Amino acid sequence: MAAKASGGGWWETVKIVIEALLIAMVVRVFFYQPFNIPSGSMKQTLLVGDYLFVSKLSYGYSKYSFTSSIDLFNGRIFGAQPKRGDVIVFKLPRDNSTDYIKRLIGLPGDEIQVRGGVVYINGEEVKRVPDGEFVTREDFGPPRRIKRYIETLPNGVSYKVLDAEPNGPFDNTGTYKVPEGHYFMMGDNRDNSTDSRAQWGVGYVPYENLIGRAEIIFFSAAVDEPGAFSWKSPWTWPFDIRWSRFFTLVR
Repeated sequence: MAAKASGGGWWETVKIVIEALLIAMVVRVFFYQPFNIPSGSMKQTLLVGDYLFVSKLSYGYSKYSFTSSIDLFNGRIFGAQPKRGDVIVFKLPRDNSTDYIKRLIGLPGDEIQVRGGVVYINGEEVKRVPDGEFVTREDFGPPRRIKRYIETLPNGVSYKVLDAEPNGPFDNTGTYKVPEGHYFMMGDNRDNSTDSRAQWGVGYVPYENLIGRAEIIFFSAAVDEPGAFSWKSPWTWPFDIRWSRFFTLVR
């Protein structure tokens, strides 16, 4: 009896592990997919070394919602429209394979322009008020102070943006007319973001290319600073991990 119980216990453990893996796979494929942040284009909202969950169900599914991007269907199923201010992961339109993350600023039919670093939507100025400074490091360099603002979109969504240099390359633009079925994306780190302002780089993002909405940061480590986090140095983890960012919502 003891030998039989032991064997049964082993098989039950294997079944539990298999079931857990299957559940995890279903959740990842259809509901929440993890992503990590490799660049500073969304500072201070998202930092290099942040790991976050993206809700794939938020906008429904397209062929780009799945790893293989097989042409099983066109358009979206269970589709829902994104909202202005959402932080969205999408496939880069020029190659339909690279994952990008930016904030949705312009909806289909909108006219977007930037003048003096201030965003205008359909001719109306997007409210922007000073909010002190943000201290950052670029490419392991010395600490740098950048002007920070709170920007509020017409639908009331507020978030923090950085303005690293007056009259930067994209601080004064022409007017962008967002085509139907497309969206205009911008990074919160305005002078260090290749986004829809760069028509050669990102341009307008088709609805089909949206992967999902960024929801929550579940892990964060300082990988872009001196003495950067390394999985090979567990004795440094308590100092390199950004504990305060765990389980913070993306806004």
